[in-house]
Amino acid sequence: MKSISKIWVAFTLLFSLAIHAQSKSIKTETVKIFGNCDICKTNIEKAGNLKKVATVNWNKDSKIATLTYDSQKTNQDEILKRIALAGYDSEKFLAPDNAYAALPECCRYNRDLKPDSQNKAMDINMKTDHMNHDQNKTAEADKMTTQNTSQLKAVFDHYFSLKNALVKTDANTTSSKASEMIKAIKAVEMTKLSNEEHMVWMKVMNDLTTNAEKISSAKDVAKQRETFAILSKNMYDLAKVSKQGSPVYYQHCPMYNNGKGADWLSLENEIKNPYFGSQMITCGSTVETLGN
Repeated sequence: MKSISKIWVAFTLLFSLAIHAQSKSIKTETVKIFGNCDICKTNIEKAGNLKKVATVNWNKDSKIATLTYDSQKTNQDEILKRIALAGYDSEKFLAPDNAYAALPECCRYNRDLKPDSQNKAMDINMKTDHMNHDQNKTAEADKMTTQNTSQLKAVFDHYFSLKNALVKTDANTTSSKASEMIKAIKAVEMTKLSNEEHMVWMKVMNDLTTNAEKISSAKDVAKQRETFAILSKNMYDLAKVSKQGSPVYYQHCPMYNNGKGADWLSLENEIKNPYFGSQMITCGSTVETLGN
């Protein structure tokens, strides 16, 4: 009986410790999220809620949302990003324009946090004739396209530079290019991405940063190549939805990792293998062309 009692005491202690640890990871925070009505409340809470991970309670009068979440499994940014993608601005993340435009008319709140450049453009255009108005609209659309492209262009440029350094089996340059890629990743303004880009970017951003940091800190080119294979999978997902000024070639090396193979992206159709360098520079093939 004593042994059973001891087991029960130990079990109770362990259970109490587990509950205590879990409670310490639960966070409750408040943040302002813009919206108008009960439909907004339903949409905001549905977008932010995640079963057994996060709960959102939004007040339509105060515009204040109470976020309760397990900090070991998510964070405030991830919750607010999901809500932004549903069309609702918060103090930290603005909704993509097309997501806001897709909201029911009753849900289209005043976008107080969004720069007023469009309104200013309208004031200027009212002083010009209809031809100039159309020209300005076209110029503005071209500008937006350029902005959307440039947001990810730097990330891809540094990725290709990193890949080229691995082709040369240059660990120091690879590390340096990975550091530059990290800066480019952090500089991306998500509100200027298209909806498709935004969705994928939110999924891959953390992994891209983590793996670029691993490559940057690694001194061994073999380790860099190992992580580069993982990095390239996320870059491929991004390349499928992003605007590219020229074709991007998705290439495969069948020999890497003891015959398991690995992939990479290149601006050239010619094979220059980043996993073996000069040892097997032409090993591989193009399996897909993106951006045609």
